[in-house]
Amino acid sequence: MAFLQRPDGRIHYETHGAGYPVLLFAPGGLRSRLEMWAAPAEGPARPWVDWTRALPAAGFTAIAMDQRNAGQSVTAIEADHGWHTYAADHLALMDHLGFDRFHVLGGCIGGSFCLKAAAAAPARVTAAVLQNPIGQHPDHPEYFPESHAEWGRDQRAARPGLDAAAIAAFGHAMWDGGFVFSVDRAFARACPVPTMLLPGTDTPHPTATSAELASLLPGVEVLEKWRGPAHLAAQEARVVDFLRRHTPA
Repeated sequence: MAFLQRPDGRIHYETHGAGYPVLLFAPGGLRSRLEMWAAPAEGPARPWVDWTRALPAAGFTAIAMDQRNAGQSVTAIEADHGWHTYAADHLALMDHLGFDRFHVLGGCIGGSFCLKAAAAAPARVTAAVLQNPIGQHPDHPEYFPESHAEWGRDQRAARPGLDAAAIAAFGHAMWDGGFVFSVDRAFARACPVPTMLLPGTDTPHPTATSAELASLLPGVEVLEKWRGPAHLAAQEARVVDFLRRHTPA
């Protein structure tokens, strides 16, 4: 089991395959962890491709990780933490692995991680795939703050020494920005990184957010029909083609 040591804890990660690197951000909100890519052995099939298997088969290195305080990753939670804290983990992991430039692919909260990585290191991120991206639902703005409160209670139950006020302040930093939370519309409009969008359709992954991303991101490629068993082959083929076309020579 591989870990990246951070100043305030450690991050669990895995690498699969060989080739141009793709950093994966799994679904799951703040519980985003690498096991979310694969379907449970006795559970229902995922509506998405398991990129930890598909990308190595296509000639890429897939880097999957448990986000801080999810899965096997344990770090501090401070009042001044936020999207920038996750981005620092992501860049530190790629530094640790020796990858100067890389693609990013994220499901759910991973779409916002992808956009933050592009904003933090536009010279390093060479393409971004936003799968089912989260955003502030126009009719349910309370969804993520309420989910954060539940996550915070779970964190404190597991680690009673955590500071409730710091968790709450961290929540404001994460969810008060609206839109996709990690970047604003001005960044999306001027995003320097090639993007592909697999739109969302529900409360945490609003149709309205994906429609806005499709209208703002320069030259974005949109794959409308991607979700579910009938579309897995097309999903895999289109995403792999996009990543190959944007892989530096």
